[in-house]
Amino acid sequence: MATPEPHRVAVLALDGVMPLDLGVPARVFNEARDEQGERLYTLVTCSLGGRPVRTAEDFRLVLDHDESALATADTVVIATQEPSEELLATGRLPDELAAALALIRPETRVVSLCTSAFLLAAAGLLDGHRATTHWALCDAFGRLFPEVDVDPDVLFVDSGRVLTSAGGAAGIDLCLHLVRRDHGAAVAGAAARRCVVAPWREGGQAQFIEHPVPADADRSTSATRQWVLDRLAEPLTLKDLARHAHMSERTFTRRFRAEVGTSPLKWLIQCRLGHARHLLETTDLTVAGIATACGFGDPVALRKHFHSHLGLSPLAYRAAHRAPAPAPGLVPSPV
Repeated sequence: MATPEPHRVAVLALDGVMPLDLGVPARVFNEARDEQGERLYTLVTCSLGGRPVRTAEDFRLVLDHDESALATADTVVIATQEPSEELLATGRLPDELAAALALIRPETRVVSLCTSAFLLAAAGLLDGHRATTHWALCDAFGRLFPEVDVDPDVLFVDSGRVLTSAGGAAGIDLCLHLVRRDHGAAVAGAAARRCVVAPWREGGQAQFIEHPVPADADRSTSATRQWVLDRLAEPLTLKDLARHAHMSERTFTRRFRAEVGTSPLKWLIQCRLGHARHLLETTDLTVAGIATACGFGDPVALRKHFHSHLGLSPLAYRAAHRAPAPAPGLVPSPV
């Protein structure tokens, strides 16, 4: 049997690109390997006209490829750069960039890192879709592109063909998600270990939004959060959490929002979903068993939350994110 060709990734770098973010796709995708240690992705970095790119720092980059690489890629990633004043004012792309993005095939997966979501929206690729970008620019994004459903709380959004990430390290989360989607949790986990990053971060970028420090900072909710994580299977309520923290429900909710950036019950659901994802990826438990283990109790409730937050059923998630079974006679190499 012929060995499948590696998935082709093209990263587009534009003037003003953030150097750290530009290196994220290569760092993650180059660490995704099969059982024989062969890379599962090939990656090229390109620029408009193959010209040197001025970064957001005090240096330029010389690239070996031009925008024609976009026409043959299986996945196109647009690296982070600050949206131009013209784009923020008009919502329109420069002609050269619009022509380059038009080279992308209809079946190609398209990914934006951080504020590059502005470019995808200006190209019409996010119309009618849920998307995210850096939390500091979500309001401006929503005003400029009202046809896009902006979610300021998440680290990334997977809308199928088009995916968007929040700021900074959220690009790592999204690239690992793509590896997990393509090749399963085991391959993504191994890639994360090689990069020395978490294979999956719980919560969203709301936790990174600037919030005022509570006046009584010694009364943190952190101990209660850890207490909750140790007993996710239990039917916890807001009253239970507030009682553990020795606060009224109102005070606990206010302090929790100041520290975490979301409500206690929304955070609890995210934690339960994270545990459910882990069990779906790594065990053969039934949906009912996972619903019980994660505190949802009823499998109907688990399915409802999966559809609401991830857009698919638990079984569809398991099918998409379980590692492929090794071929007969092959033993995965140790990581």
